[in-house]
Amino acid sequence: MSVTVRTLQQCKNEGRKFSVLTAYDATFAHQISSAGVDAILVGDSLGMVVQGHDSTLPVTVDDIVYHTACVARGNQGALIIADVPFLAAATLDRALDCSLKLMQAGANVVKIEGAGWLADTVQVLKRNGVPTCVHMGLTPQSVNAFGGYRVQGREQSQADQMIADAQALEAAGADMLLLECVPREVSKQLTAAVGIPVIGIGAAPECDGQVLVIQDVLGITAGKTARFVKNFMAAANGDIAAAIKAYDSAVKDGSFPAAEHCF
Repeated sequence: MSVTVRTLQQCKNEGRKFSVLTAYDATFAHQISSAGVDAILVGDSLGMVVQGHDSTLPVTVDDIVYHTACVARGNQGALIIADVPFLAAATLDRALDCSLKLMQAGANVVKIEGAGWLADTVQVLKRNGVPTCVHMGLTPQSVNAFGGYRVQGREQSQADQMIADAQALEAAGADMLLLECVPREVSKQLTAAVGIPVIGIGAAPECDGQVLVIQDVLGITAGKTARFVKNFMAAANGDIAAAIKAYDSAVKDGSFPAAEHCF
């Protein structure tokens, strides 16, 4: 049976972890979903790992639509989450237009970067049948505003605001949240403070689910490796399916992420 937002909510309710990986094409979508990974993220990370840019900012709505359609063709029942790219949710009309295109391409959920100020947008999307995942913490589309890729929530006031924003987004109808590069203790508190699933990347093992970029899992990225990354191919003897299954198992049994992957 296909994974739905209800499936992930049941995981949260029952204290079971779930796994997420990025994919940008039909072949990897087939491999990932066949391995038992619960959700596929068609991330704007494709701007770096596929297109060769130094940030996610050049990625367009058409880019995400194209890759979402590719993933949907290869998917074997995983939930598909598609990114709303840079400035495509700057106004409600733009958010609705982008979401329409992504859902028609095969997405089940749209992911929007931001915080509590997205509550109105989330509410309108919910009313129109579009499930949402709000990406909080280090939001890569704001790299220029942040002055680089920096951990978010180290200051108590910032952490408190992040938790309040998460609760406001839940009240507005967000179906899930994603926390990137948020200190472990803050991530743990936020996950406990909301009733919807929370996905972590560089956050905490206490999050309800975890996500990584597939190229990182397979150890085929160029340049510096982020702290929260683990190469699951290293122990898989070159077997891609085995590496993906190892990631899925490690997330679900709680062995990944470990302390060394957190801030």
